Amino acid sequence: METLWAPWRMQYIKRIKDDDGCIFCEKCAETKDRQNLILYRSESCFVMMNYYPYNNGHLLVVPYLHTADFSELSDEISLEIMRVIRKSTAILSAVMKCQGFNIGVNLGRCSGAGIDQHIHFHIVPRWNGDTNFMPVTGHTKVVNEALFETWETLKQHFKAK
Repeated sequence: METLWAPWRMQYIKRIKDDDGCIFCEKCAETKDRQNLILYRSESCFVMMNYYPYNNGHLLVVPYLHTADFSELSDEISLEIMRVIRKSTAILSAVMKCQGFNIGVNLGRCSGAGIDQHIHFHIVPRWNGDTNFMPVTGHTKVVNEALFETWETLKQHFKAK
C-alpha cells in the first residue's frame, strides 16, 4: 500500500484520550468552538465537523443529551435535530455546491458507530463522481480542503442563518 502523508492530523491524534468520558459532552461544554470544529449551537443540539471526514464538509449533529438510545430523544429534541439537519444541508448545498447527501446515524458499535455511547447524526455531502479510483485501488481517501479552512467558510454561513 502507498503512503499518503497527512501531518496535519497528528495534532488531533496526539489529543486522543482514553475512553474516559465522552468527546461530544466534553467538546460542547468548552467554549473553543474553532478548535473543536463546532459550527453551530441550538437549544438542544450542536453541529460540528467530523475530525475524520468521509468527504469535505462532513458534519455531525449531536444532541446535548448524553444517550445512545434513540428512544430517549424527546419529540422536541428529535424535531430540532431534523431542523438543524435541514439548515446544515441548505448551507452545504449553497456553499459547497454538493449534489446530494448521505444522512444517517449508526446505533451501537456493531453498526459502525465509532462513538457509540452518544448518539450523533452524520451529514456527508456528495458530488457526482466523488467516488473515484483512489479508495478502490490506492486504499486512500482524498479530502481536498483542510478542516479549519472548511470550518472558516461554513461558520460564516451558520452565523448568517
